[in-house]
Amino acid sequence: QVQLVESGGGLVQAGGSLRLSCAASGSIFSINAMGWYRQAPGKQRELVADFTRGGSTNYADSVKGRFTISRENAKNTVYLQMNSLKPEDTAVYYCNVGGYSGSWYLNLWGQGTQVTVSS
Repeated sequence: QVQLVESGGGLVQAGGSLRLSCAASGSIFSINAMGWYRQAPGKQRELVADFTRGGSTNYADSVKGRFTISRENAKNTVYLQMNSLKPEDTAVYYCNVGGYSGSWYLNLWGQGTQVTVSS
């Protein structure tokens, strides 16, 4: 069974940094989707950053220049480095990975990790 395990959330003051990690355990290959989303209380889940199918990166306007998404293919792991954090970045952050296990395409979501930025 393939699952995603997230880590790295927490409480930080405005201006601080956090690094989120998301590792896919189990047999998954030909990963063609990796990204981070977030959901604040009372709001819809929104894209934070992801890799396009061509391998380039894509960011929400609100995090451009502050967040960096990266990946380690050998470990099936995606990271989100978050710098210059603001109170409005407070949310539950979810990773999303799409790939194949056998002949099945899986669209997986992490369990979510809370990020709280205090002013």
